[in-house]
Amino acid sequence: MQEHIHHLTLILQLLDTHKFFVKESKCVFATTRVSHLGHLLEDGTVAPDPDKIKVIILWPKPTSLTTLRAFLGITGFYRKFIRGYATLASPLTELLKSSTFTWNTNAEEAFTKSKNILTIAPVLSLPNFSIPFVVETDDSNIAIGVVLSQEGHPIAFFNKKLYPKMQASSAYVKEMLVITEAVKK
Repeated sequence: MQEHIHHLTLILQLLDTHKFFVKESKCVFATTRVSHLGHLLEDGTVAPDPDKIKVIILWPKPTSLTTLRAFLGITGFYRKFIRGYATLASPLTELLKSSTFTWNTNAEEAFTKSKNILTIAPVLSLPNFSIPFVVETDDSNIAIGVVLSQEGHPIAFFNKKLYPKMQASSAYVKEMLVITEAVKK
């Protein structure tokens, strides 16, 4: 506790010296749980903010391309928590290619699954650079996916929908693409 008080004193001196100002209502000190930019940080882990997930769960069925884009935007923000998000959302992103909005059973199923999968999204570990990382890759005819983990616990998921030309490529080409994308991310 004494150490926390010392650190807080140093922070306050630094702020005063450089004429920075803080809004007291937005400050939290000496806590193990912080909500920040749609994420919940706690004890070396990161999870989606439960309040934001509640908004997604209560999201009404899209009735236009605009409301569909909004839904895909908010769920896409949490894609790093969902293995295979690009494949899961594919029926919804396909609807964006049309100039008219036509809701179908595939879209309804993807919409429901997208909402439900976020309720069970895994808690991700924060990376520890002193231990080895494991990179697992996967490719399909629709998307590529990568899981970054340490000691069997996921740190992040990355996935990307393939363009039609790439979907028609050989398995070798898609495997090279997923490895290249994994290294980039």
